[in-house]
Amino acid sequence: MLSVANLACERDERVLFANLAFTVAAGSLWQVQGANGSGKTTLLRILAGLNGDYSGELQWQGKVCSEVRTEYQQALFFLGHAPSVNRTLTPLQNLRWFCALQGFADDAAIHSALNEHGLRGYADIPCYQMSAGQQRRVSLARLSLTSAKLWILDEPFTALDRVGVAELEARVSRHAAAGGAVILTTHHPLQTQHPLTVLNLDALRPEAA
Repeated sequence: MLSVANLACERDERVLFANLAFTVAAGSLWQVQGANGSGKTTLLRILAGLNGDYSGELQWQGKVCSEVRTEYQQALFFLGHAPSVNRTLTPLQNLRWFCALQGFADDAAIHSALNEHGLRGYADIPCYQMSAGQQRRVSLARLSLTSAKLWILDEPFTALDRVGVAELEARVSRHAAAGGAVILTTHHPLQTQHPLTVLNLDALRPEAA
């Protein structure tokens, strides 16, 4: 699916990583590890096309990502560290907006997604009245509404309780097992039913050489 070659990035005159190369195949689950400030979020934002401050090459299905940007973005779902919900809107309204951006409208699918993510009965409650964990679940409900093959998730377990963590672990495992691919960061020790590939940025830092 996604190939990375000779990727390097600096921030504030400090090299975060260099000569980074890997290939994310269909059916794979990747965890990016590293200490705070090691460049995990920066790497994910580069892969998602949100940070152009790097050198190297990204290819999607054998084509340079910048040359097939629309195709790549349609195949990609990115979830950042923040919950990414409008707190003045309800979960239903937030997900209607997300679906509209995907080009469809289906309230039945939205209610089903909310139910799947433990939010039955919360569709019409403003998000500002919900806990941090519930807001995270609203954001994660988008996983049930996207057809994207590649998921890039930055600290998706933040604020989730143990049940939510287990459900998300199972969800990313199922997505990879069905032929999708997942790249995520987390400080949580993952318990998945799917083989996991670990990319440790600490081991790639110049001072670690």
